[in-house]
Amino acid sequence: MTGVLKEGAWKAKWIWGGEEESPRNEWRWFRRSFDYPAGLSPDAKATLWITADSRYEIYVNGKRIGRGPARYYPSTIFYDAYEVGHLLRKGERNTFAVQVMHFGISNFYYLRGRGGLLAELSVSHKGGEPLTLAATDGEWRTSRHGGHGRGISRMSCQQAFAERIDARQYDANWSGNDYDDRAWASADVIGEVGMAPWTSPQPRDIPFLTEEPVLPVSVLSMNRVQPYRLTAFIDNYALMKPQGEENANPLCYAGVFATTLRLQEEAEVRIMLNVSGLGILRVGGVTLKPEQAPPLHHFRTTLPSGDHLLLYTAFGPDHGGMQRIGIDCDKPIEWLQPPVADDSRTAAGEPGEPLIDETTLTRREEAASQFAIIGSQGAFTIVDYEDQAALFAKWEAASSVLSEAVAECATLEELAGRGFPAKPIPYLYANEEDAFAPQFAKRVSEPYAVPLSLAQAAVSSADPGIVPVFADGDTEFTLDFGREWSGYLQFELEAEPGVTIDWYGVEYRKGDYVQHTFGLDNTLRYIAREGFQRYTSPVRRGFRYLIVTVRGATKPVRLHGVRVLQSNYPAPEIGAFQSSDAKLNGIWEMARHTTKLCMEDTFVDCPAYEQTFWVGDSRNEALVGYYLFGGTELAERCLRLVPGSAFQTPLYVDQVPSGWTSVIPNWTFFWAAACVEYAEHTGDRKFGAEMLPHILFTLRHYAERLNGEGLLEIKGWNLLDWAPIDQPNDGVVTHQNLLFAQVLRQTAGLVAWAGGAKEDGRWCEETAAKLAEAINAHLWSEERGAYLDCIHMDGRRSDIFSMQTQVMALLSGVAEGERKGRLIGYLAETPDGFVEIGSPFMSFFYYEALMKQEGNVTRMLEDMRYNYGFMIDNGATTCWEMYGHTTMNRANENDLTRSHCHAWSAAPGYFLGAYVLGVRAAAPGWTKVIIEPQAGDLDWARGAVPLPDGGKVEVAWTASEGGISTLEIAAPEGIELDIRVPAACEVSTKRMKSLQM
Repeated sequence: MTGVLKEGAWKAKWIWGGEEESPRNEWRWFRRSFDYPAGLSPDAKATLWITADSRYEIYVNGKRIGRGPARYYPSTIFYDAYEVGHLLRKGERNTFAVQVMHFGISNFYYLRGRGGLLAELSVSHKGGEPLTLAATDGEWRTSRHGGHGRGISRMSCQQAFAERIDARQYDANWSGNDYDDRAWASADVIGEVGMAPWTSPQPRDIPFLTEEPVLPVSVLSMNRVQPYRLTAFIDNYALMKPQGEENANPLCYAGVFATTLRLQEEAEVRIMLNVSGLGILRVGGVTLKPEQAPPLHHFRTTLPSGDHLLLYTAFGPDHGGMQRIGIDCDKPIEWLQPPVADDSRTAAGEPGEPLIDETTLTRREEAASQFAIIGSQGAFTIVDYEDQAALFAKWEAASSVLSEAVAECATLEELAGRGFPAKPIPYLYANEEDAFAPQFAKRVSEPYAVPLSLAQAAVSSADPGIVPVFADGDTEFTLDFGREWSGYLQFELEAEPGVTIDWYGVEYRKGDYVQHTFGLDNTLRYIAREGFQRYTSPVRRGFRYLIVTVRGATKPVRLHGVRVLQSNYPAPEIGAFQSSDAKLNGIWEMARHTTKLCMEDTFVDCPAYEQTFWVGDSRNEALVGYYLFGGTELAERCLRLVPGSAFQTPLYVDQVPSGWTSVIPNWTFFWAAACVEYAEHTGDRKFGAEMLPHILFTLRHYAERLNGEGLLEIKGWNLLDWAPIDQPNDGVVTHQNLLFAQVLRQTAGLVAWAGGAKEDGRWCEETAAKLAEAINAHLWSEERGAYLDCIHMDGRRSDIFSMQTQVMALLSGVAEGERKGRLIGYLAETPDGFVEIGSPFMSFFYYEALMKQEGNVTRMLEDMRYNYGFMIDNGATTCWEMYGHTTMNRANENDLTRSHCHAWSAAPGYFLGAYVLGVRAAAPGWTKVIIEPQAGDLDWARGAVPLPDGGKVEVAWTASEGGISTLEIAAPEGIELDIRVPAACEVSTKRMKSLQM
């Protein structure tokens, strides 16, 4: 955030290299050397402007100075500005080097553009025009990263790719000033600034993220391991996708995958598949039955010597999960590309061969893998707010025909004769160079005591950790980083050339049990060159435990250091909380650390599985962030990103910027509410006025979905909570009708406060009133004394009643009079048969209703101790996505939750400050502050709440049987204090001067 370079001022041009505009998972290097004039004045300011599609790392004379850009829509790509004068050598030769990581696919945080780099060095000095010393043009040199493996799996459907690096295949000094790049190709100039798809580049709108080194605290375990003899990944989603479709939507398909197993003698063969939509599996024409339920399907059979066709059917819906396959046998076994009609592709060759030039790399990536495919039967992408019944019917018919053919045919030739020809799968989309499957496809895992020489790996010392060698197996050990972190893995080691080191991050383990991150390939495979080496991954990861496996070593690997470069939004830790309850203090700290880890260049749901800006999640995350860290730039950035999705749908999508066109109506309503809350929190009327047209735009489109009874009836992902409430994806869902009414009223208030058009305010108020009337007329059950969950498409009234719906009825203001009083009573005791609150996300709204309607802080604290205390009692250091004592959304009883770090769950970070400390805004911009502490069952509490423009309000109180007995307050001058305590309370205040900048 150091400046703006207007479109007409750019001297640089967009450049790229290679043969493809948008190659899949390509890391490309660029370099430019230049002379820095010796005669420039000492006060000259050197600014480097840079951006790239998809991501970049920038080096000046071999020193990495930054990475970016912040996530963006292609048309408004963000560019960064670095002050680099202190890094330049005056009167000497200098070099810029850039690594560009181009995804080549859309995901949940990136919309596919094309490969490109834009960079420019400008020097400003007194008495002269700005001097451009280097700008991207045809003089720049470029080369593919020779050691980066493009043929690797996606990390998850939400993210880009896992990582495989062969350190033997590139010069680690490539970014240095003395590196000889004359063998590299000249970069291609692809266009001027303003070219499509980057038509309007924008300056970075938030500060650069932090990078703080964090070391492991211990080596927990060591094992001798042997993986299955054969393991591989297959990118079924990419292979099944209809040609030319570019999005990240879920995919329906019906297909077949095949390989040939070759044995030299009869043996028992064990097969493991991690395939979400698995149908039948056949080997040698025989259908096998699985021995284990998902997520891992296990099969066992005895095969004679010779070649045997293995094939299995797979079906959507699929959202980009990679398939994993493992084959094990006590006798020699291999797999081969099965014979298909299209056999023009040659085999990929041995993975360990040193490959340097781009032509050789490309040839290998296009060669055939060991697998073949019959795909795309009835394939289509799913859009949740569209009626696709006809497409689903076509897919079901195609699936049935294919399944019947596979059940009756023993060979690919027979299937081809039935109209289902197979074709080879290129190495780029399926191969054995996969670090994830061997983590759970193990034939041997034998525990050993951790030797002291290996324990040294978790100590900051000049002495390295020594990884022992086993004669028959690989060495696996686990590093514990003490709590969850999110950032970039960095290590230094000494090893023999060709030794493979697999790094695998997980969030949870208990004893010998490891919760594998199925759905997230959180791995890095590093193939060592000879001697000492250092590597810093450019791929962000979240984890607590790092499982390290050294494969193929004959001499001990010497580990000189492992760390995480913890990276997050630079949020100062201003908020504070302590009380007489140690568990409550731990819960607050857990919420603080969770929120910090979920603050990247946007708020994200979690640092591991998704790293996605979910619009609804961020409303609660912003409120928590206001109370923990202060500052508002990140929240503003998130709010401004959402209307950019209008090109996908006027309803706005639920995660942005994203290639998944999905609508959760409540998430859009939460966004609109968050815009109002932000404007009030900051006192920023201008922001409110700027966002009003966008809010009204989408609310009017939602209003078009009101049915004849005046209720919102919409097809979409009608989500509020993971609990088993009745929230069908089509029909009238009560909770989102309630939220729609609430946000219409909030928007009417924003219109009045921010100076909007009076007719817009009237429309919001009138629409909200009519909607509330319709809700009370059609969605209330007098018999149950509550609002029902929904009315189904066929007119059937739901027989499910939930606390979620009643909470939203209270918060929305729709429930009034006797109905409101009855619902308030439910907050203290859930009626029999009602669905209870099912996630920490929903607890945020429960706590809101509890405190605003009942003021029962004791009940809120008891709920926190029970639900969040369970997390702490089970070793949590961050808030879980789900409550671990429930069984919802759990594939395995040992997996207490999916994600172990989820900021939508960090409610205590807000409510302990707002109600136990009792600090809340009483006027926009916090010009007036309420101080109303509530003791509950606590003896004392103290802490601080940040103010939006800097400074904080500090509170310390003690309690006796009569309530708050002493209260100390420290606050900046100029802030009006509304102190609400018993008359007998002793109050002292301290005022701090405000620095005028």
